[in-house]
Amino acid sequence: MALALKEAEHALRLSPPNPSVGAVIVRDGRVIARGFTQQVGGPHAEIMALRAAAAAGESVEGATVYVTLEPCSHYGRTPPCAKALIEAKVGRVVAALGDPNPQVCGRGLAMLEAAGIPTRSGVLADAAQAMNAGFLSRMTRGLPWVRMKTAVTLDGRTALADGRSKWITGEAARADGQYWRARAGAVVTGIGTVLADDPQMNVRLPDQVRQPLRVVVDAHYRMPPEAAMLHTPGGAVIVAGAALETEEARARTEALRRAGADILTLPDRVDSSRVDLRALLIELAAREVNDVHLEAGARLSGAFLNAGLVDELIVYQAPCLFGEGAGPAAVEPPASPGLAHRWHVVSLETIGKDIRIICRRN
Repeated sequence: MALALKEAEHALRLSPPNPSVGAVIVRDGRVIARGFTQQVGGPHAEIMALRAAAAAGESVEGATVYVTLEPCSHYGRTPPCAKALIEAKVGRVVAALGDPNPQVCGRGLAMLEAAGIPTRSGVLADAAQAMNAGFLSRMTRGLPWVRMKTAVTLDGRTALADGRSKWITGEAARADGQYWRARAGAVVTGIGTVLADDPQMNVRLPDQVRQPLRVVVDAHYRMPPEAAMLHTPGGAVIVAGAALETEEARARTEALRRAGADILTLPDRVDSSRVDLRALLIELAAREVNDVHLEAGARLSGAFLNAGLVDELIVYQAPCLFGEGAGPAAVEPPASPGLAHRWHVVSLETIGKDIRIICRRN
């Protein structure tokens, strides 16, 4: 199963909105084939492994298949993997996790059992769950998994007092940040970041075949039609507050649509000049977004944190001091230091000359 999880890592930037799944086929104590889920509409991990075995001239009859998620049992974009395993006459199937997708949810393993193929699940389940946190979140909560990424100095600054922030971290940390962005189904930022930096918000890894959706939270329709991200390959969504009925606002909206933007109106439940962030996440889940990569300024990051909508923090810390400057998030202060929310540290690692800290909400 550890080898299957390694295979699944190859799918992290490729398979969304499908889960990132790996499969390994073992016969007589020997690994005879491996595979991982391809781009959406392509073969799943089990099919790739069966094909690899056939290409190598290996029989899978009676072999054990280790897969990081329960084989699918339904006809979706591809035929059911459970059916393919039955037809291949494998001897046993071991899954790390059951699939919470309502179209599967135990039916894949049940189909195998009904065909006389023994199954087992729960092997290295924690690791498999961490790998597909976004898919599992979308299926069980109806919300994507939200990762907030930030880069700070040792004294917690994200920019100098005059707003300059390039570059806080080194090249290795910035490349690592691209990898996390590449895993996401959507990259979310705020209009302040767009107006200040005019970022493309795309993935610039040379082997990236899929671009995440770019989402800009822009309550007052200030997005310039000439913004770089609207003229970079990949979709862009402008998330606005209540529709402005002025002639000027309608003209701006039409100009944004002509530039290729999708306009989504989501007023806040309390103040129509803001955006309902939970409603935004529900909408992104409906668009099959598993993982949201939040890369924004202090105000929008703080709004997500204050609403309890951030599941994971990715913090790059550079060994330098700025003194005065901006912080990463405008969060509501706790009543006392001891009452501040404590995140669970998942990993702490040196990336180049910087430190990467990954935390998850307790």
